[in-house]
Amino acid sequence: MDQQALERARKRIAEGTGDGVAGARLDAALERARAEVMRLTRVADELEESLPKQVAVAVRDGIAREVVPVSRSLAEIRGGVNQALRRLERLEQELLAERTARVDDLGILVDLIASGWNGVDARLARLERGLERAVGELPAAREAA
Repeated sequence: MDQQALERARKRIAEGTGDGVAGARLDAALERARAEVMRLTRVADELEESLPKQVAVAVRDGIAREVVPVSRSLAEIRGGVNQALRRLERLEQELLAERTARVDDLGILVDLIASGWNGVDARLARLERGLERAVGELPAAREAA
């Protein structure tokens, strides 16, 4: 340190101890400062105890406020997906029923066509037999004539 700074410090100390009124003021100021420091220490201790709890509560409340809309959105999405699945299942059932009905209709149509051709075959057979008889009778009628 500088010699002049030491001299100034010694001079101030001597002035402080030599002057009784100024020393009393200095002591009172020091006591007030100590009391304030002690009060600040107590406040800091209280904050040290309560601040983590307050921060935890604030974080929990903040997250809850942010999560509630997200959870509602997720619930809406889940509901929409479930509704879409139900509709798809219903459409699948309707398509399967429609397909089964078309296969049944096709079976009936095949039976009707087969029955119609059987009728045509029977009529043609009768006509052929009638023609054969008529053709067979035609030479006999010519001979008789």
